Amino acid sequence: MSDLLWDEVKCFFDPDVMGALPDLRVPDASVEDWQAVLDLVADRGWECRYSVGERVLAVPRAEAVLSRPAGAERPVLRVWPDAEVLVIFRFHADDEVDFDVDLRELQGQERLDVFCGFLREIGSRLGKPVLMDPEGDCGNPVLGYDVEAERVVLLEEPQIR
Repeated sequence: MSDLLWDEVKCFFDPDVMGALPDLRVPDASVEDWQAVLDLVADRGWECRYSVGERVLAVPRAEAVLSRPAGAERPVLRVWPDAEVLVIFRFHADDEVDFDVDLRELQGQERLDVFCGFLREIGSRLGKPVLMDPEGDCGNPVLGYDVEAERVVLLEEPQIR
């Protein structure tokens, strides 16, 4: 059974409403949480590519990524939980796991189910909520993984159009 139904939530996946790249985050995280995410990617065998600038490198330990010197280039980890769905982790800070998805890749029930499954995987591995905010509007999540419910839930009522 699907966590969310496309017809009920499609407004939250409209790039014109939410921005093409909504902000996804796990607040109150730690270096250990970041490492758990890296381990999850490896455990699930998801295709991934870690890069710093134009250089593609092996995925390092989280503490190495997050302890880079001030002013150093920010690394990016691209993960494909599905061949047609790309998730990009940015490593902005050690106290928040942050990533984005392109809403144009998440159209329809099948892709929504892949997305919700990905959020469930991260949230259940960390035992923490995973929140989605409109692009550039951090702190106002519209949906997210609920640890108690063990599923992705709405945090704001969708606007019916």
